[in-house]
Amino acid sequence: MKRYQMFVAGDFVDPVDGEFLATADPYRGDAWAEIPRAKSHDVDRAVRSARDAMTTGHWSGFTATQRGKFLNAIADLIEKNRDHLAEIETRDNGKLLRETRGQLGAIAECWRYYGGLADKIEGHSIPIEKPDALAFTTREPIGVVAALTAWNSPLWFAAIKCAPAMAAGCAVVVKPSEFASASTLEFAALVKEAGLPSGVFNVVTGLGHEAGSALVEHPDVAKITFTGSDVTGAKVYETAARTMKRVSLELGGKSPNIVFADANLELAAAGAVSGIFGASGQMCTAGSRLLVQRSILEEFTDRLLRLARNIRLGDPMDPETDVGPIATPPQFQKVIDYLGVARADGARCILGGKPAQGPGLTGGQFVEPTVFADVTNQMRIAQEEVFGPILSIIAFDTEDEAIRIANEIDYGLVAGVWTTNMGRAVRMSKALHVGTVWVNTYRAYSYMVPFGGMKRSGLGRESGIEAVNEYLETKSVIISVAEEAPVNPFIMR
Repeated sequence: MKRYQMFVAGDFVDPVDGEFLATADPYRGDAWAEIPRAKSHDVDRAVRSARDAMTTGHWSGFTATQRGKFLNAIADLIEKNRDHLAEIETRDNGKLLRETRGQLGAIAECWRYYGGLADKIEGHSIPIEKPDALAFTTREPIGVVAALTAWNSPLWFAAIKCAPAMAAGCAVVVKPSEFASASTLEFAALVKEAGLPSGVFNVVTGLGHEAGSALVEHPDVAKITFTGSDVTGAKVYETAARTMKRVSLELGGKSPNIVFADANLELAAAGAVSGIFGASGQMCTAGSRLLVQRSILEEFTDRLLRLARNIRLGDPMDPETDVGPIATPPQFQKVIDYLGVARADGARCILGGKPAQGPGLTGGQFVEPTVFADVTNQMRIAQEEVFGPILSIIAFDTEDEAIRIANEIDYGLVAGVWTTNMGRAVRMSKALHVGTVWVNTYRAYSYMVPFGGMKRSGLGRESGIEAVNEYLETKSVIISVAEEAPVNPFIMR
């Protein structure tokens, strides 16, 4: 069994206490590696390493162009090691290999994108009202960044958090989920190979209430960027506020995928299936509430079911597999529990509805792609994030009713709209209280487009140029060019 080490101050090291945690293969159901169980002293070492890199180390003296070259070198190594990284991540979290491999192409480009942005960070000259003064702003790195990533896409989250932070000049400490840390540690080896200066990029692994809490509470951390549930995100936010840390939170969702009668129903059905059953529904953006205009409800439901019945469950390493296992035992039990919750509230199961069993479904963590009809927006299955392959169909009549149902939720991450009416597409995109609206598509991500949520779906934005601003402070400078002292020294000019 492979035993990993943490990556601190440019080297791989064991935890001080010498404790490790088993990491399991969700498909096979057995442990395949061990990761370090870091404690507060391990976290302190990593944070001090990052702080030193920003204050006295080489990173502090590098130009923006030099920083960008390092990020580009990392991108090159990701491309070179794409297959290996994809296999490690799939083995660790059960995501389809074809998806992790495809995602790694975007991850490499993400690092390259921010490598190109590093020397585009600029201040401004301000023509203020004082005739004998020069005023301008500079943009400076915010400080040490703690990046807490989720188990469903560890390397993607590391990229969209760490690449803009490092482009801005920050040093980072990554704490991946204890359920999926291996790919981040494998990635750290590439960072070392790229020659990144000591302390700029660090990885500590372990339990959330130990390593994660120590990182959020550490006085030398200036910024927290977290991806996970809204409940944990609220705790991170509260803890960070005690020491006035900056915070970005990418949290949960209960996203509406809205199909109007004038939509291309073939495309919409495919988008609905991908939107909820892709990645076994383990996406913050899962289109778990399918809003269908009542006039096409029966026809569209039939189309949806025909596609969903053909979904192939199995080994995520197999290119023929459509849906893999649930990533962790606790998450599997949560999904199973919600099947009972939905039935108890009066939802009618028209597909699936139980654990999946059969040839090739090893490990015991498969759930049948499930569809519930007769769902109302007040049911728990329509209001609470499940993070699994469970779809709720909700009927509506008018555009206004669709907007009301879509917005009557505590979350506001993404929404899908399927229509051939351009006016409706524009109206809906304005009316929906979400951070991203996809029209006639779903799960259309780009590292160039800002991403984040409203309401309980989070704070701040990741991806795009806006992401760099999350890791920068603006400093204002006013320089007097006056050659004579003022007549009255108590009146400044």
